[in-house]
Amino acid sequence: MTITELPLTTAPATGRSSFDRLAGLPVAVIGAGPIGLAAAAQLLERGLDVVVFESGASAGAAVQSWGHTRLFSPWDVLVDEAAARLLDTAGWDAPAAKRLPYGRDLVADYLVPLSETPELATRIRYDSRVTAVSRQGMDRTRSNNRASAPFLLRVHGANGTTEQLARAVIDASGTYSTPNGLLSSGLQPAAAAEVAENITHALPDVLGTDRSQFAGKHTLVVGAGHSAANTLLKLAQLADETPGTTITWAVRSVSPVRVFGSENDELAARGQLGTAVHDLVRAGKVALVDRFEIDDVRPAANGRVEVVGRRRREAASIEADVVVNATGFRPNLDILREMRLSLDEIVEAPTQLASLIDPNLHSCGTVYPHGVDELAHPEPNFYIAGMKSYGRAPTFLLLTGYEQVRSIADELAGNKEAARIVQLVLPETGVCSTALPTSDGTLPVAAAREGDSCGTPAAAAATGSCCS
Repeated sequence: MTITELPLTTAPATGRSSFDRLAGLPVAVIGAGPIGLAAAAQLLERGLDVVVFESGASAGAAVQSWGHTRLFSPWDVLVDEAAARLLDTAGWDAPAAKRLPYGRDLVADYLVPLSETPELATRIRYDSRVTAVSRQGMDRTRSNNRASAPFLLRVHGANGTTEQLARAVIDASGTYSTPNGLLSSGLQPAAAAEVAENITHALPDVLGTDRSQFAGKHTLVVGAGHSAANTLLKLAQLADETPGTTITWAVRSVSPVRVFGSENDELAARGQLGTAVHDLVRAGKVALVDRFEIDDVRPAANGRVEVVGRRRREAASIEADVVVNATGFRPNLDILREMRLSLDEIVEAPTQLASLIDPNLHSCGTVYPHGVDELAHPEPNFYIAGMKSYGRAPTFLLLTGYEQVRSIADELAGNKEAARIVQLVLPETGVCSTALPTSDGTLPVAAAREGDSCGTPAAAAATGSCCS
């Protein structure tokens, strides 16, 4: 095993106190998605060297996996400002501001060109999966001189395992590779291996490469977010084209009001997405099963599976050929076992941020401006940013992540006052309820206030960042 120290190729910033003792080492960014590359651009703009580790073969690899899905946000809210300045110097032809791109467009027209700019191209390590983050010579129990010890990242790549030293770490690795459990308990089916071929990840390419898996089959979509909505619309189109294709949609809430949306949604495409799904349910093209708690998935006859559980306190089951797990995502915290983290025990987001985004408390998806203070951990100069910073909360938008890493970059550059001037204006959903049932299965009195403004800027109640 080798330890690699990348050379510092930009002028160091000043005023960084103990941070100066690590001069000569880069800031390590985990993930070359939208937030990771934005972090790198923000850091470079402040004179801090950076190295980016991407587990995929190219920038935006996770986004590319759902590239067939159209985003409901237009281009003008999908591009980080520092990233745009880097691209402009490279002669970038910016997409039309109000056009709605597919995920593949976000990769091809933004992330790949950004990764190929002269400033970033030599700093990104592809096919490099970070498997652990620690401090050099220090596990999480050792405190003396901890802040002045460099971070140590263990990285697995094509040439084996290496270790990289860094002065700070920003984990922007996202959550797409770690979906929530399909069962209401949060677990995977007891016979997971036996039913694995019948269960798919969120946002399968129903009309493209995965078409044969769904055509002429009965599909059960599980989840009450916009990932589920996108899949339902694609399945409905497939049903129109292929006889025998049927669709059931299971949610554990009283009503999928978050998906159905509101005419007050400031992102028109998001509102239209909800309206289209609502129309499918009303027309009988999608069978909606509400208040369904899934306990297990078992093998059934003819290669199908039986999804068993409870509905309105009564035993219930649904038999299907394919089950789409669109129940959201969770952070992979295994690589951070040696980091001193302060995480909320419910949402698994940074403690100071969790109260702002906890879906049990914020039915509107209300998000207040937040930055380095809310993202800080007991581990000095370590930050989780982007979708991963939201833990299991489903309300993340790219604009939120861009402001997060802007604030972090200012903090690491010693611009502490600027780091705490956090401004974030997000489009309203126009929907103020997750419509979760009470213990007796009824709709809470204070829920389902469609059309409320919620009083503050709100983020989308989407499941995952893929539709942000």
